[in-house]
Amino acid sequence: MKVLFGSPGRLSGLVLRMGQCSFAASSIGIMLSASGYSASTAFCYLIASMGLQILWSFALACVDMQALRLRRNLQHPVLLSLFVVGDWVTSLLSLAAASASAGVVLLYARDLNFCSSIIHPPCTKFQISVALAFISWFLLAISSYVMFWLLCSV
Repeated sequence: MKVLFGSPGRLSGLVLRMGQCSFAASSIGIMLSASGYSASTAFCYLIASMGLQILWSFALACVDMQALRLRRNLQHPVLLSLFVVGDWVTSLLSLAAASASAGVVLLYARDLNFCSSIIHPPCTKFQISVALAFISWFLLAISSYVMFWLLCSV
């Protein structure tokens, strides 16, 4: 049995999943608090993608808590395959949503001068939300990398 940082059923895996949940939830909260987010499809997609990531990461955090409580080994090939596929899907969706939202924020800030007007102050909230989404994606990328190597070693 390999022991890597972020392995399922370990405290590091639980911390990684809780970090994913908290950054994704923060990204959603800040985006929803900004006025005018619904005018961009990319921002709505970011909210949907981060919502899916919260559900996935929270479910795996619950599995990790249960495995820690019962001292169970979660390094079974079928479970690891499920974790790998789920992490890859949510990781790709999160990266696509964060990248699309970052593109819209750059368009607003640099090309349209949307952020320089006093009428539209939510640009800072958009930028913070996108940054939190990228942090959440980075934690998910670490998790999917670890899961892939665990699956290869089992």
